Amino acid sequence: MSAVNDPLELLTNKGTRQPTFLGPIWNPLACGLAGVGVAIFVNWGFRRPVFSGIQKHVAFGVLGLGAGYYFDQKRNEYLAKRDAVLRHYIELHPDDFPVKDRKTYGQVLESWVPVR
Repeated sequence: MSAVNDPLELLTNKGTRQPTFLGPIWNPLACGLAGVGVAIFVNWGFRRPVFSGIQKHVAFGVLGLGAGYYFDQKRNEYLAKRDAVLRHYIELHPDDFPVKDRKTYGQVLESWVPVR
C-alpha cells in the first residue's frame, strides 16, 4: 500500500479499495438479528415461550434485514455526497491543501539522550 501525498487521492476510489467480507452484509445482518431479538423480547414481555409464534420471528427478522439494507444504502449515499462536497472544495481551494513532502520517523523524532 503506497502513501498518499495529494489530498484529492484520499477522496477518490480508483478500484484500489476492496471491501471486506462482512462489510456489505454487516448492517442488514445486525438489524435482522435485532429484529429476531425484538420478537423474543415481545414474547418474554407477554410471558409466553420465547420461540412461540415463529412466524413473528421470521417477519421481524425480514423487516430487520430490509431496514438494515435501507440504512446501509442511505449511509453510502450520505458518505458519497460528503466526499463529493469535500473533493469539490479541495478542487476550488488548492492553495489551502498543499502537497506535503514525506518524512521518515528519523527526520521527525529528536535524538534521544538518556539522562542519568
